[in-house]
Amino acid sequence: MTSRIQRRTMLGLLAAGAAAPALGGCAKGRHGTDPAVSTAPEARTGDGGPDRLMIIRHAEKPTGSGAPYGVTETGERDDKSLTIQGWSRAGALIGLFAPRDGDGHPAPVRPGLARPARIFAADPSGGASKRPKETVTPLAAALGTSLDLRFAKGQEAALAAALRTASGPTLVSWEHQNIAAIIAHLGPVTPKPPTTWPGSRFDVVYVFDRHGEGWKFSQVPQLLLAGDSPHPIG
Repeated sequence: MTSRIQRRTMLGLLAAGAAAPALGGCAKGRHGTDPAVSTAPEARTGDGGPDRLMIIRHAEKPTGSGAPYGVTETGERDDKSLTIQGWSRAGALIGLFAPRDGDGHPAPVRPGLARPARIFAADPSGGASKRPKETVTPLAAALGTSLDLRFAKGQEAALAAALRTASGPTLVSWEHQNIAAIIAHLGPVTPKPPTTWPGSRFDVVYVFDRHGEGWKFSQVPQLLLAGDSPHPIG
């Protein structure tokens, strides 16, 4: 029991620490002029913002049968859950998509991104991966919104159909092997996104801004944890 409580406490501290305002200051100082970061205009917040679709891969996962292990939010070992580092990223996403100033008021998001009005994640029921849902659960709580779990892995065409008719800023958390399938059903996208998502990358946001009958594509490196790359996926 003591060990379980210690693990739960550690997860909570990691998530809270990752979302601390210091991360926002770091992002503002290091990334404001980085050529790899999207130069798209900053989106407004809430439903009144532009039709900006953002897709992220779920956060870090176990790499094999040994450590690092996946753990649930209560600290129980679970191979379908995020690792400790993954939970750290999940907490840090609050500072990326829902930043607040020193007085606790909503602050501007990083250029090229937007504060999501709705969040989709892959349905974890039926023994599927819990990682897409876990990755955005802290963010959804910070925004006071519920997750849309209507679609599961393999239902990318149906998800894309819903995304095509959504308005305002939208965030999707998904498994990286199937992100290309979502994009394939969105309609015309320019420039053409990468055909594959590298297995080693958990640190990029794909951004799609509605442009006529299609979408304009860009990438924003997250730059949230040590080791995150400042370069987009090539």
